[in-house]
Amino acid sequence: MSTTNSPSAGLKKVLVGAQLSALPQSAIRLLELSQDPSNGPGDFAVPIESDPGLAGQVLRFVNSSYFGFSREISSVKLAITLVGIRTIKNFALWSAVFSLMPNPKCGPFDLKSLWQDSLRRALFARAMSRLLGIKDCEEAFAAALLQDMAVPLLAKEMPQAYAKLFDARANGKQRLSDIERQVLGWTHAEAAGMMSRQWNLPDSFSVLIESHTDIDRWMAQPDASPEHLAVALSALLPTTGDPSWTEHARFESSFEKVRPVGAPSAREVLAQIDQEFADFAPVLKVATPSKSLVNCYDETAGHGAVSSGAAADVAG
Repeated sequence: MSTTNSPSAGLKKVLVGAQLSALPQSAIRLLELSQDPSNGPGDFAVPIESDPGLAGQVLRFVNSSYFGFSREISSVKLAITLVGIRTIKNFALWSAVFSLMPNPKCGPFDLKSLWQDSLRRALFARAMSRLLGIKDCEEAFAAALLQDMAVPLLAKEMPQAYAKLFDARANGKQRLSDIERQVLGWTHAEAAGMMSRQWNLPDSFSVLIESHTDIDRWMAQPDASPEHLAVALSALLPTTGDPSWTEHARFESSFEKVRPVGAPSAREVLAQIDQEFADFAPVLKVATPSKSLVNCYDETAGHGAVSSGAAADVAG
């Protein structure tokens, strides 16, 4: 197959046609600063303070119940000092990326549900990273948060094709990435990786995003790439839009295989994510789903094991 006719070339053509917007200058500057470990809170405060909208978002984020500080934080520099440079950088990145996302009218696609699912996955990837002994959990958090960022863009550019793809999922009984591969020759995960590179995000971060559908690959070498495993496991969580958690059995068995001795159970971790979501969501203006992760877990577990051959996430 020639390069110009390859599936990858077809995907690149779609993204070029979409005219992907550039990240805001404040976000670009934060990413540039993060490449030099000698930069401190004062350096990172400058581009944030130059963007009043971002500064306000950062302060609301740090003053949320998620962090639970006893007094109000009114200084951006102090906010960065208290919660960490990576946390603020990734928050700013999430805010920037989602401000650029279109809201296509395409079949059952719902952008609000995507935000809810993305935040759940991010919180889970962070918690899972900690269980797996990863010191810096923020990269997994950000990668899980942005893993499905290409879906609304692709649905906008290819509404007829994606309406059929969404219908073919059959409420989560088939994985979107599997159907994309069969029909298009590429997946939204690869598209997200390309978008990440267009924005000049670190290649290692782009790989984390584009490999979130490769759960079997990472389960085969859990000690070698625990951050990839954490993100891939997050992609097996149920979505708010599907009536049942089709991949519960696959999630449960994978979680148990890598869970350290004495670590919380899957249900306990999901309960923690539900609580963190309740604290975190208002800051990002994300609505709370009608059904919690624990509800999904108990519902599915109560009906016995479910086939692990298909995914439950719209953008899996």
